Amino acid sequence: MRLSKFIRRRTTVVLVSVALVGAAVVYTSRHPAAAPARSGAPAALPVAVANVSRTDVPVRLTALGSVAAFNTVTVRPRVDGQLMRVIFREGQFVNRGDLLAEIDPRPFQVQLEQAQGQLAKDQAQLASARVDLARYQTLLTQDSIARQNVDQQQSTVKQLQAGLQVDQAAIDTARLNLTYARITAPISGRVGLRLVDAGNVVTASSSTGLVVITQVEPIAVVFTLPEDALRTVLPRIRTGATLPVDAFDRSGATRLASGSVVTLDNQIDQSTGTVRIKAVFDNRDHALFPAQFVNIQLLADTRRAELVVPAVAVQQGPKGAFVYVIQNGKAVMRPVTVGIVEGERAAIAKGLDTGDVVITDGVDRLRDGIAVEVRR
Repeated sequence: MRLSKFIRRRTTVVLVSVALVGAAVVYTSRHPAAAPARSGAPAALPVAVANVSRTDVPVRLTALGSVAAFNTVTVRPRVDGQLMRVIFREGQFVNRGDLLAEIDPRPFQVQLEQAQGQLAKDQAQLASARVDLARYQTLLTQDSIARQNVDQQQSTVKQLQAGLQVDQAAIDTARLNLTYARITAPISGRVGLRLVDAGNVVTASSSTGLVVITQVEPIAVVFTLPEDALRTVLPRIRTGATLPVDAFDRSGATRLASGSVVTLDNQIDQSTGTVRIKAVFDNRDHALFPAQFVNIQLLADTRRAELVVPAVAVQQGPKGAFVYVIQNGKAVMRPVTVGIVEGERAAIAKGLDTGDVVITDGVDRLRDGIAVEVRR
């Protein structure tokens, strides 16, 4: 009896052990990670790379600028009178000399006719005085008249000649007023909103004016740069070099116009440590509008044959900038000195040579000396 119980217990233990071993085999087959790790070298990390090359690197300076019209003129009447017609349309683009408005010309026409009549009268008097002078001179040769009479007549002739000059000036003034009655555009540009309506009496002493004309072709942009930028910009301006300027919208995504630097201010603003620079743009498509804020990119210089790598390859560490260079299939950390960063490119002043291969992707998983594999 006891023997049979002992045999059954042994059989049960053997069956449980077999079941546990079978379960372990099944778990291991289904979960390979649970199996013991094989000994050997770690797998190489896949990375993306780029070659170090030499190329020209532009030196661009960015700033915030304001669009300013080259000329802004408030058109004012130059004579007094009733405004008869307003010919321009608000917002219209006008050329220099275009007729904008007309003042009643009839008073000035009357003044002209009056001055012309006075001139004719004085001319007749002068002709008569000259005839008398000739007669007096003849009588003087015959000793039939006193010299005093001759001298007085000569003076009368000169007075009448001077009077003719006054009459001619009055005629010119009347004609000029007639010209001023026609108000024309002094410059080419875009007219603003009308300030006076037809039918009103306007005066030359009025400070309001009729309309404001703003020149938009060409147009200027005024922006500021730090005083340290003068070391790059000023020598090139002094040599007469053309410095290209691009104007972008407020988001900096859309280029509105391209122009060039005209000049810079003659002093630095001590309160801000900046200097004002003026650039000119053709603005034929009227993309720039007076008083508009724009982002400016100034091409100040171009560095020739610089060592260039993708900017993403440059990392920052406790000791400064560095890159990972591939040597013998391994990532080697190399400190570098970064020069100009232009968009997605970075110029390296020190630390790399032409032909070096730098890692651009997968850098966050790297450490010095780790094996890497270049992704194809």
